[in-house]
Amino acid sequence: MNKEFSFAHEIGGFDNHIRESIRGYDHLLDDVINLSQYFVDAQTNVVDIGCSTGNLLESIIVKNQVDATYLGIEIEQAFQKDLEERRNKIIHKYPGCDIQTLNDDVRNYQFANCSLITSLFTLQFMPTKDRYNVIRNIYNGLNKGGAFIFSEKIMCSDSRFQEMFTFNFYDYKSKKFSADEILNKERELRNMLKPNQWNEIQEMLQNAGFTKIQQFWINHVFVGAIAIKI
Repeated sequence: MNKEFSFAHEIGGFDNHIRESIRGYDHLLDDVINLSQYFVDAQTNVVDIGCSTGNLLESIIVKNQVDATYLGIEIEQAFQKDLEERRNKIIHKYPGCDIQTLNDDVRNYQFANCSLITSLFTLQFMPTKDRYNVIRNIYNGLNKGGAFIFSEKIMCSDSRFQEMFTFNFYDYKSKKFSADEILNKERELRNMLKPNQWNEIQEMLQNAGFTKIQQFWINHVFVGAIAIKI
C-alpha cells in the first residue's frame, strides 16, 4: 500500500472530502445508520471497519443508545488523533458508553459476538487475495440474525457502462475539484484501489455463508448493500 498517501491528510477533513467525492454519500450514511436499528443488540459487539474519524460509529451509538461494545478499526495512524477526540466526546455525552478504537489491520482481527459489522469503502483497498478471508471472518463472527452492512466502489460488467458512469462521476467531481486534482487522485490510488465487479462481491459473500444479500443504494460506480447471517 502507498505509504505516502493518506485520506487523513485531505484539506478540509476526510468527512467533508468523501461527501464531496461521492454523490449521495449523505444518503448512504443515513441509510446505514437507520438500518443499524434492526440489528444492534445489547451485550454484543458492533464493529466499524475502516472507521476513519469515527463519524459513522458515533452516529450508530447516538441512533441506538444500546448497551453494546462499539469498536472502530482503523489501519491509518494519521486518523488516531481524530478518533481519540471523538471517543472522548462520546464518553462525555454518554458516560459509561463502551467505545473502543483499534489501530490495526482488520486482517489481524478475529470477529466474535457481533450483531452488526459495517464497512464503508474499505474492502476495495485490501489486496484482492485477502478479501474473501476477511468476509468469511466477518460471517463467522456475526451472531445469527446479525448483519454486515457495507459499501464498495465496483467495476461495471460492460465497458460501455464503465465509460458512461466513470465520466458522469468525473463530471460530478469537477464541481468541487479541478481537473488536475481529479487526475492526481487517480494516480495516487492506482496501486491501492482495485474494485471488484458486483457479481464477484456477491460470490464472495455467498461462499462465506451469506444467503440473504440485498443492495439498497447505488450511485455511479458505488454500491451499498446488506448481508444477513441466517
